[in-house]
Amino acid sequence: MAEATFTFRVEEELKAAFSEAAKAQDQTDAQLLRAFMRDYVQRQQAAEYDKWFHQKVQKAIASADAGDLISGEDVEAEFAALREEVRKSSAQ
Repeated sequence: MAEATFTFRVEEELKAAFSEAAKAQDQTDAQLLRAFMRDYVQRQQAAEYDKWFHQKVQKAIASADAGDLISGEDVEAEFAALREEVRKSSAQ
Protein backbone atom coordinates (compact mmCIF):
# COMPACT_ATOMS: atom_id res chain seq x y z
CA MET A 1 0.00 0.00 0.00
CA ALA A 2 1.32 3.44 -0.88
CA GLU A 3 2.08 5.71 2.02
CA ALA A 4 1.46 9.43 2.39
CA THR A 5 2.61 12.01 4.89
CA PHE A 6 -0.01 13.62 7.10
CA THR A 7 1.07 16.93 8.68
CA PHE A 8 -0.98 18.98 11.10
CA ARG A 9 -0.52 21.49 13.88
CA VAL A 10 -1.14 20.72 17.53
CA GLU A 11 -0.31 22.44 20.80
CA GLU A 12 3.15 21.53 22.11
CA GLU A 13 1.73 20.41 25.46
CA LEU A 14 -0.74 18.06 23.78
CA LYS A 15 1.98 16.63 21.52
CA ALA A 16 4.25 16.01 24.50
CA ALA A 17 1.47 14.37 26.53
CA PHE A 18 0.47 12.24 23.52
CA SER A 19 4.07 11.15 22.94
CA GLU A 20 4.40 10.13 26.59
CA ALA A 21 1.11 8.21 26.47
CA ALA A 22 2.19 6.42 23.27
CA LYS A 23 5.58 5.61 24.77
CA ALA A 24 3.87 4.19 27.87
CA GLN A 25 2.04 1.78 25.53
CA ASP A 26 5.31 0.91 23.78
CA GLN A 27 4.15 2.57 20.56
CA THR A 28 5.33 5.49 18.50
CA ASP A 29 3.19 8.54 17.95
CA ALA A 30 2.74 7.50 14.31
CA GLN A 31 1.65 3.95 15.21
CA LEU A 32 -0.93 5.22 17.62
CA LEU A 33 -2.23 7.88 15.22
CA ARG A 34 -2.59 5.28 12.44
CA ALA A 35 -4.54 3.04 14.82
CA PHE A 36 -6.81 5.94 15.77
CA MET A 37 -7.34 6.81 12.11
CA ARG A 38 -8.22 3.19 11.21
CA ASP A 39 -10.63 3.00 14.13
CA TYR A 40 -12.31 6.27 13.11
CA VAL A 41 -12.75 5.11 9.51
CA GLN A 42 -14.19 1.78 10.67
CA ARG A 43 -16.66 3.54 12.98
CA GLN A 44 -17.76 5.81 10.12
CA GLN A 45 -18.28 2.82 7.83
CA ALA A 46 -20.26 1.05 10.55
CA ALA A 47 -22.41 4.14 11.03
CA GLU A 48 -23.09 4.30 7.28
CA TYR A 49 -24.05 0.62 7.27
CA ASP A 50 -26.33 1.11 10.29
CA LYS A 51 -28.06 4.00 8.49
CA TRP A 52 -28.49 1.91 5.32
CA PHE A 53 -29.79 -1.07 7.33
CA HIS A 54 -32.23 1.12 9.27
CA GLN A 55 -33.61 2.51 5.99
CA LYS A 56 -34.07 -1.03 4.61
CA VAL A 57 -35.88 -2.14 7.76
CA GLN A 58 -38.15 0.91 7.69
CA LYS A 59 -38.96 0.24 4.03
CA ALA A 60 -39.79 -3.39 4.84
CA ILE A 61 -42.01 -2.36 7.76
CA ALA A 62 -43.86 0.12 5.56
CA SER A 63 -44.30 -2.56 2.90
CA ALA A 64 -45.66 -5.01 5.48
CA ASP A 65 -47.96 -2.35 6.92
CA ALA A 66 -49.30 -1.76 3.40
CA GLY A 67 -50.14 -5.46 3.14
CA ASP A 68 -47.42 -6.26 0.61
CA LEU A 69 -46.62 -9.65 2.11
CA ILE A 70 -45.98 -13.22 0.99
CA SER A 71 -47.25 -15.99 3.22
CA GLY A 72 -44.81 -18.36 4.84
CA GLU A 73 -46.51 -21.25 3.08
CA ASP A 74 -45.96 -19.62 -0.33
CA VAL A 75 -42.28 -19.01 0.44
CA GLU A 76 -41.82 -22.60 1.62
CA ALA A 77 -43.54 -23.94 -1.50
CA GLU A 78 -41.41 -21.78 -3.80
CA PHE A 79 -38.14 -22.87 -2.20
CA ALA A 80 -39.22 -26.51 -2.02
CA ALA A 81 -39.72 -26.36 -5.79
CA LEU A 82 -36.29 -24.73 -6.22
CA ARG A 83 -34.64 -27.39 -4.04
CA GLU A 84 -36.30 -30.12 -6.05
CA GLU A 85 -35.08 -28.50 -9.27
CA VAL A 86 -31.51 -28.47 -7.96
CA ARG A 87 -31.79 -32.09 -6.83
CA LYS A 88 -32.98 -33.16 -10.27
CA SER A 89 -30.22 -31.24 -12.07
CA SER A 90 -27.58 -32.67 -9.68
CA ALA A 91 -28.77 -36.22 -10.28
CA GLN A 92 -28.28 -35.95 -14.04
